[in-house]
Amino acid sequence: MDGLNEQTEPAMTVSVRPWARGTVVAPEGELDLDTAELLRDALERQLRGRWPHILVDCAGLRFCDSTGLRVILRARTAAQAAGGGLDLVAPRPALLRLLALTGTEEVFPVYASVAEAEAEGAIEPPGPSDRRNRR
Repeated sequence: MDGLNEQTEPAMTVSVRPWARGTVVAPEGELDLDTAELLRDALERQLRGRWPHILVDCAGLRFCDSTGLRVILRARTAAQAAGGGLDLVAPRPALLRLLALTGTEEVFPVYASVAEAEAEGAIEPPGPSDRRNRR
């Protein structure tokens, strides 16, 4: 083959779906300098929603570097400023190691699944007069 007709898998894709308390954003593949903008754009779109409560489902994330972590941290800060929050779901050991190395493991609530996050009350929406972050 000459390489011109070969199909290559994208380095990362991002899917978005609603959940009971906000949105699930699920990056799949490798989150790094080359792909961070794709996740940043998806998260920013969700932050403009009525309730900026986001679960980042990391189950399909094979790799995350400091650029990717910075995107997630900035989205969490923006979500909190808007009265919401951002939690992580199913991070793989490499991402957990990155969180530990950077001292950010205490910043994110972590859940094994979206169902667990819902059962444990992840990022509950504030009441009408209570817009502060609950986490």
